[in-house]
Amino acid sequence: MTALQKAEALLPEMSLAEKAQLYQKVAGSFNSDFPGIEKTPGVCGGVACVIRTRIPVRTLVAYKLMGLTDTILLENYPTLRHQDLSNAWAYYLAYKEEIDQEILENEEA
Repeated sequence: MTALQKAEALLPEMSLAEKAQLYQKVAGSFNSDFPGIEKTPGVCGGVACVIRTRIPVRTLVAYKLMGLTDTILLENYPTLRHQDLSNAWAYYLAYKEEIDQEILENEEA
């Protein structure tokens, strides 16, 4: 059995949080930008945004921390897909301090 086959066999047993952490580790192993999230100078102050949009990860995380569900977020941001939210949550897990700081600075502004 290959490593990939072993990993695939474990997926059904993993929680969403564990899958997000695994996703973050796999994405980090490529030593490239975070999949689905981009930082573009001059766009939203260069903060992490969902690719194809100008929606900052911090905005989605702040709403999630206020109790909004993925369903509500997708209804209010029709350009987003489920995968975009998964990417945002995984980015937050990987860069929690960065996003928490952005949320704090945004609230103070």
